[in-house]
Amino acid sequence: MKALVYNKDFDGHIDLVDRNKPEIIESKDAIVKVKLSAICTSDLHIKKDFVPRAENNIILGHEFVGEIVAIGKDVKNLSVGDRVCANCETFCGECYFCKRGYINNCINGGWELGCRIDGCQAEYVRVPFADNGLTKLPENVSYENALFVGDILSSGYFGAEMCEIKEGDVVAVIGSGPVGLCAMMCAKYLGAESIVAIDLDDTRLEIAKKERIADYVFNPKNCDIEDEIKKLTQNRGADGVIECAGNTESFEMSWKIARANAIVGVVAMYEEDLKLPLPKMYGKNLTFKTGGVDAVHCEKLVKMIEEKKISTDFLITHKFKLSNIIEAYRIFEEKPQGCLKIAIEFD
Repeated sequence: MKALVYNKDFDGHIDLVDRNKPEIIESKDAIVKVKLSAICTSDLHIKKDFVPRAENNIILGHEFVGEIVAIGKDVKNLSVGDRVCANCETFCGECYFCKRGYINNCINGGWELGCRIDGCQAEYVRVPFADNGLTKLPENVSYENALFVGDILSSGYFGAEMCEIKEGDVVAVIGSGPVGLCAMMCAKYLGAESIVAIDLDDTRLEIAKKERIADYVFNPKNCDIEDEIKKLTQNRGADGVIECAGNTESFEMSWKIARANAIVGVVAMYEEDLKLPLPKMYGKNLTFKTGGVDAVHCEKLVKMIEEKKISTDFLITHKFKLSNIIEAYRIFEEKPQGCLKIAIEFD
């Protein structure tokens, strides 16, 4: 089969090569024929050697949907022929962390697909603990509808959930990329009265407005964000802040625009260490929550899609065949105007 492999010996660190089809190894495995995959910013981090735990010579990718073609003898809730979406996390469901919902910290898993074990930017992929890692799709939910359930939609929900949103809250989301847009729609679903989108890219802000995901949009190049947030909140600051941009400036903004006693949920992945300026924050009594996504709501998110309460279809702005995936990576890395997510199509 064809597969996109990360290898430091390749020029550019990725190449499309021939690999053997995966086989059942453990009794809880499933083999999925990939129908659609997506490129994630985390894949770029591996490509750029920013993820030390990533294995060399690994097939990249963890965002995908497809059809089950084989299952291990201990897979109970899935069958060959089922249409499924995948969780970006591999988790056993039995360890200390899994039983408490902290599946990102599963002692038998975590971020494995496309990082520690072969991922989904290939014609077939092996999924460990398949009953946990795969969610069956209803007939009226298409592969495109469900492509982002297990990663960026789960990440957006994770960020919104961290903020403990109450009815009537004003929630500011820094970064209007795919995860930020998902965080906005999930924050609204969880009861926020007003969503404020913040980004340096006017095109992305226009998407947030067009899709009716954000109530207010601000570009820091054109206004003072702190002042604008204060105007909307009777001088208090945002009730919750979800940081999805992932740079020094956005992190500083996150605590500056938060009201006293607010929660700042950080879902961004940073490429360098950051510091908390605690003396400047003293007295604001902020709570910071951060970490890799605990994607425990995949069934709920699929149900929300099925019931038309949310939709992520608009996030797919480009499509490529697997044979052109190197070009797809180039475009995703350069991020031309209007590029949100790239879907890779399989025959």
